[in-house]
Amino acid sequence: MRERRAHVGRGGPSYVTHNHSTITSPGNQTTHNPPGGPAAKHREQRGQKSTKMASISIRTVLISESVDPRCRTTLEENGIRVTEKQNMTEAELIADIKNYDGLVVRSATKVTAAVINAADNLKLIGRAGTGVDNVDVEAATRKSIIVMNTPSGNTISAAELTCALLMSLSRHVPQAAMSMKQGKWDRKKFMGAELYGKVLGIVGLGRIGKEVASRMQSFGMKTIGYDPITPPEVTAGWGVLQMSLEELWPQCDYITVHTPLMPSTVGLLNDETFGKCKKGVKVVNCARGGIIDEAALVRALQSGQCGGAGLDVFVEEPPKDRSLIDHPSVISCPHLGASTKEAQARCGMDIAQQIVEMVKGRNLVGAVNAQVLANTFSQESQQLIKLGEAVGAVLKSCLPSNTPPSRVELNTKGDSMKSSTGYMMSAVLVGLVNRQSGCCPNLINVLSLAKESGITVNQSHSASDGVAEGLCKVEMTASSGSYNAVGSVRGGMPVLLQLNDSRFRQPISLSGNLLFFKASADPQLLTSLAGLLGAEGVQIESFSGPENRTGDLWYCVGLSSLLKDLSTLKPLVNDAAQLSI
Repeated sequence: MRERRAHVGRGGPSYVTHNHSTITSPGNQTTHNPPGGPAAKHREQRGQKSTKMASISIRTVLISESVDPRCRTTLEENGIRVTEKQNMTEAELIADIKNYDGLVVRSATKVTAAVINAADNLKLIGRAGTGVDNVDVEAATRKSIIVMNTPSGNTISAAELTCALLMSLSRHVPQAAMSMKQGKWDRKKFMGAELYGKVLGIVGLGRIGKEVASRMQSFGMKTIGYDPITPPEVTAGWGVLQMSLEELWPQCDYITVHTPLMPSTVGLLNDETFGKCKKGVKVVNCARGGIIDEAALVRALQSGQCGGAGLDVFVEEPPKDRSLIDHPSVISCPHLGASTKEAQARCGMDIAQQIVEMVKGRNLVGAVNAQVLANTFSQESQQLIKLGEAVGAVLKSCLPSNTPPSRVELNTKGDSMKSSTGYMMSAVLVGLVNRQSGCCPNLINVLSLAKESGITVNQSHSASDGVAEGLCKVEMTASSGSYNAVGSVRGGMPVLLQLNDSRFRQPISLSGNLLFFKASADPQLLTSLAGLLGAEGVQIESFSGPENRTGDLWYCVGLSSLLKDLSTLKPLVNDAAQLSI
């Protein structure tokens, strides 16, 4: 027999596992207490809690860098206390961070794993800008800290600088200006080329790539591009023809990169890819240092394969190796992409407004490690999250030990669940995944915890097939066998419709103290069970049996309290599990 006591609450379930043994005996009879009935209402009165992002409390925020003053004003106007401390060392930040619920940074503050591990109360790291290279996102996710950026704050500024570098490369503007300051008048040396009719390759067609395309099209440039996410039909509407990188390289007169820095983009332009480009191709990087291999770029410039480079970012900032900066065909800037008054004001305001919107439960924008939460602010989504957590907890109670499952598959069905599959999967895992080294599973960190536990996750959605309400089916594979459950939301309450292929006659309200057991069909089952439970001082509040009346099947009983010892049921059932939701 297996016993799990699982109390599902905000932040995830907590389990206490007891002894288990296998026993046999007869039984079967069916009565029920449907959702919304007396027993369900009684359980409701005990109070139910679940993961609800709207309840995040941000009362104190540390701003560790210079941001627009309206950032502080906006936060304080919404009841958040703000402290500003600039130029803090890592040691100072580690010592101080425990006093704050939120941290707002730009790019200079390094929010390392050591800082995050010292942040006992931190719930949010807000980056007033686009990239989060200076934040250990993995460490923050593990501690359930939301990392948020301002995805559109510096879009225009970065796009305009990109265009400025493209134009400067075509006409040698900085070099000519410096020559003039040296008292020279050398018109022939700075012979340029028109942008009109030239081909611009844009690698990365997000917000900034789109803005660059529209501006350079004004100069009569032909814009082609590559992006693994944005659909070709979407970029075609901007006048950008998408193609593979292998097709793009040899066509370009100019190339500009606008991708994040990740393993797949490090050294995207290297010796090999430069060799596939037109001789004399010019390149611009206003995104992240390292996307263009700097050593390969030096070689391409020296050989003439690359005719010039406009660089705003470097692998090391400020760069100690000046081979690129000192090259006569390189125009370099000290990371000025977001350095405009407008961008800084916009980023400071954006991060403050995003924090306020999240705290008030209105919206979630820019959460780079918690995208799953973006659609979880409605009442309907909260109900589905409760359903997912509860179904996961029920399936966990079926496992013979704390060994995690090896595979979990979720299939949602029905229009009402079409947009919920992502957070439903996370909610199910919250109910399933064990605590790890003090980490409590929740919607933010549970996918990472599942991966660490070796759990393979799959999710899908299918049409309703005429079924009115939305359904979720979870299938779980473990070393002890396969398990499955089907649930739904009815009357605003999560209910269980099926467990391990046993479909219940009446939906089971997933709240309160629940006993699931497997037994053979017997008309006297309920009577015998009531007697055993009564002897233990436990009353039956609801009972639901399977539609099928033959063979060993699963039943569910709502209890006034959990049994102290499941071996009490030894004469009646073959297998059992209990939990409190």
